[in-house]
Amino acid sequence: MACQQEKELPAASDCALPLVSVNHASFLCSSVADTANFYQDVLGFALIKRPSFNFDGAWLFNCGIGIHLIQCSSISDMPRKSQVINPKGNHISFQCGDMELVKKKLEAMSIKYVTGMVEEGGIRADQVFFHDPDGYMIEICNCEKLPILSLPPCSISQSFFTSNCSKPLRVAAARKISLQNSIGSN
Repeated sequence: MACQQEKELPAASDCALPLVSVNHASFLCSSVADTANFYQDVLGFALIKRPSFNFDGAWLFNCGIGIHLIQCSSISDMPRKSQVINPKGNHISFQCGDMELVKKKLEAMSIKYVTGMVEEGGIRADQVFFHDPDGYMIEICNCEKLPILSLPPCSISQSFFTSNCSKPLRVAAARKISLQNSIGSN
């Protein structure tokens, strides 16, 4: 899986944490060995050295992101596995340029998947969703085709989706004033 550099976006607000990139996603596993094999064989991640912890696990790396696997202490600690692949559920997503090849490879490995499609302004992005051995959802997409357009800072609320941030901008401005007042009063 080839990786691409992120597009530059405007700087975050002064109140935001000074983040640089995503470092890793961490998953609780019923079998670290099985899940590590899956991420290596299916997604091309490489096993990397992990610091000494007092619990079992594995670290993998690919495309500038780490996957940290943690062995569960008890099966009851594991989230309930869904048999349904729901694209609206929590998931981690990876970019890929050849979606047909992804589907062929998943079929060859007998991995069940569902497809989706996003279309915006006449631009189409294809999506493939499937589960890892522990039921965590993975998306493979060619979403890099979709333009990344920054919006003014605003609080996401129901009105955001209907008024394109006009009302939330006033809420965000009021919060900023409130925050400045509370900092100044200390």
